[in-house]
Amino acid sequence: MNKKLKGTGVAIVTPFFLDGSIDYDSLDNLLGHLLKGKVDFIVALGTTSEAVTLTTEEKSAVMTFVKSRIVGKIPLVMGMGGNNTQAILDQIRNTDFSGIDAILSVAPYYNKPNQRGLYAHFSAIAKASPLPVILYNVPGRTSSNISADTTIKLANDFKNIIAIKEASGDLGQIMQIIRQKPDGFSVLSGDDALTYSMMALGAEGVISVVANALPREFSQMVADCLKGDFKKARTIHYELLPVIDLLFADGNPAGIKAALNSLGICKNYLRLPLVPVKDEIQQALEEILVV
Repeated sequence: MNKKLKGTGVAIVTPFFLDGSIDYDSLDNLLGHLLKGKVDFIVALGTTSEAVTLTTEEKSAVMTFVKSRIVGKIPLVMGMGGNNTQAILDQIRNTDFSGIDAILSVAPYYNKPNQRGLYAHFSAIAKASPLPVILYNVPGRTSSNISADTTIKLANDFKNIIAIKEASGDLGQIMQIIRQKPDGFSVLSGDDALTYSMMALGAEGVISVVANALPREFSQMVADCLKGDFKKARTIHYELLPVIDLLFADGNPAGIKAALNSLGICKNYLRLPLVPVKDEIQQALEEILVV
């Protein structure tokens, strides 16, 4: 499975109508856009999806819809994380995993567990999960960092922990993981702006936000990196960098939804407490994306 989950993965948004209900026609547009853009796998119900604002019924409906569009075409990863370990174990026990290839589980947020707590949390998930598990380290959102030592210990102790989405921004930590990881364990970028650098260091792909809007371009850069053509990939990286900066200037997923709105793929609606980007960001995105 870790060989299938290489290259460009996309953490998809959840499109909404103005009243906050889910816009499945726009979700269909997005999935078609990504398949046409030749992405390698899809991540649904990740943090970019605003999953924390979705009900249990909505999450189930989104997964059913996404599966109906992509199963048999590219792999599908389901976001399944939180800060209540027992609730995640209950969710695993009650989930129909047919058509799903792996789960992505973010580090607990707000509680701020220490490294022993993080190890115990992910150990419990690995023992309960019938699918491979991808760890997700994003200290900027969780206020807790999965250390390199903890990542390596989890990778060695649980064969179904197959990868980490690393968004710490700490290249020293990332290099330590890549240098010490066991065979078969993958490091995936969780930071679009650092994907080129991480792949030059040995990462095997990305779970991207920007690729929602620019799947073909981002997939090409990542494919070039995997082929070792870093000169060609570097050119694309620097072409994408201004877009990446704009997309994260006023928060995620507000930026990527603004970009998708400019491209006519989905409307620029979010659920509170998130709000759309500032007008100047929207205008700048339209100028750079719409030719």
